[in-house]
Amino acid sequence: MRKVRVRLGPRSYTIHIGSGMLEQAGQIISLLGFKGKAVVITDPVLKRLHSEALIESLTTSGFDATLLEVPAGEEQKSLDVVARLYQRLTDCLAERTTPVIALGGGVIGDLAGFAAATYLRGVPLVQVPTTLLAQVDSSIGGKVAVDHGRLKNRVGAFYQPKAVISDISVLKTLGSSALSDGLAEVIKSGVIRHAGFFSYLEQNTERVKAFDERVLETIVYRSARIKAEVVSGDELDTGLRNILNYGHTVGHAIESVSEFQISHGQAVAIGMIVAAKISNRLGILPQGDLVRMAELIARAGLPTELPAFELDRLVKAMKYDKKVLQGRARFVLLKAIGEVFLSDGVEQSLIEQVLLEK
Repeated sequence: MRKVRVRLGPRSYTIHIGSGMLEQAGQIISLLGFKGKAVVITDPVLKRLHSEALIESLTTSGFDATLLEVPAGEEQKSLDVVARLYQRLTDCLAERTTPVIALGGGVIGDLAGFAAATYLRGVPLVQVPTTLLAQVDSSIGGKVAVDHGRLKNRVGAFYQPKAVISDISVLKTLGSSALSDGLAEVIKSGVIRHAGFFSYLEQNTERVKAFDERVLETIVYRSARIKAEVVSGDELDTGLRNILNYGHTVGHAIESVSEFQISHGQAVAIGMIVAAKISNRLGILPQGDLVRMAELIARAGLPTELPAFELDRLVKAMKYDKKVLQGRARFVLLKAIGEVFLSDGVEQSLIEQVLLEK
């Protein structure tokens, strides 16, 4: 097992990474000082695949575990579903010391996390991410949210978990598209912060796609370290943490315009290419780095070109991005692989030119 510490003073916590972690989850949570009731929130597929191991681990460690099930899908990230969870937490007599355990990918992590952050003004949260995307990104850093209309993550909070427990062995139950989805955020980690990690990904893409557990553990660990370092330096997303949004300005707009038919990883992959092209057109990013990024994204099974959307709809969706400042889109741009910076000085005409390119 490998560990990564997210250092946030009294809100610090540990990310536990390794195979077979579901069987150790009860002990880890018990050692945090919790006892008595525990509530697991998951969806039907994950209930069938992984809940038995988690519930058994909790029971063995002395917890009285209750499982709450919500349907799968991005559309579940709504205030209506959160309200239903509040009632079910009330029905099972959850208390302020009752840990809520999010067993699932980004949707479950966000939904359960937002419910935990707001029920009884906050109950303990433990993230048990089951997708590569969640293990390397959404479970770390304390951002929890639900969607509002077609706007992704519009209503949310910063609420740090007490622990993150990432079981590498569960990734073998993912399909190839879900694995590729997670690789978008893994590639992003190397692009924004660590050129050596990017090179490692270039050398090991096929082993990742073959679900090699040693390589998967390495990429989860290294991605988690990168995100933990950034979050530890800027918990509330007021400066450094903005670099984690590389590819997301356009990516979130793509998700919105497609009505979430295009997955988060696919949308971010396209957004990364767009931001790299803008950086290249501005004479900042070398052409060779743009080519390397596009090739790695394609090898990971992700798209590199924008779907045939109406430009006006996409530009309008970008205006709702949470990083917009005084009406101007803020882009994370590249100087080189491993080095990024934030800019609100990209001209609208250049953005539109790149979006129209094929």
